[in-house]
Amino acid sequence: MLSKFFTKLFYIKIYRNKFVVSDVEKNRESTFSATHPFTTSRLLVGEFTEAESLLSSALKQEYKGKWFSPSPIVIIQAMEMAEGGLSSVESSVIRELAFGAGARKVLLWEGKTLSSEEVIEKAKNI
Repeated sequence: MLSKFFTKLFYIKIYRNKFVVSDVEKNRESTFSATHPFTTSRLLVGEFTEAESLLSSALKQEYKGKWFSPSPIVIIQAMEMAEGGLSSVESSVIRELAFGAGARKVLLWEGKTLSSEEVIEKAKNI
């Protein structure tokens, strides 16, 4: 119960070589672009280590200036290269990417872009 007071909720959208991280509670969005590409010609996340490193840095940046940074709840969505849906391998890679970057709970969302209210509602069921 106490963890709800310390847990952050992030909505992360993945684009080619870029993450857009939304802090839902603060209604703030930050973009993090890769200096070392993680997207390949066939996969949105083709270079896992590069993507994980960038996402981990992005989440740490969101906690910058805080003395305590608990593992967040993450709703993550592929915004490109997902026509026809993600394969089970792509889904696993994206979930593992969020866990590897420090997430405590992860929901991979496929569908329309979510509003802040929808993100909060979906996070209740993770």
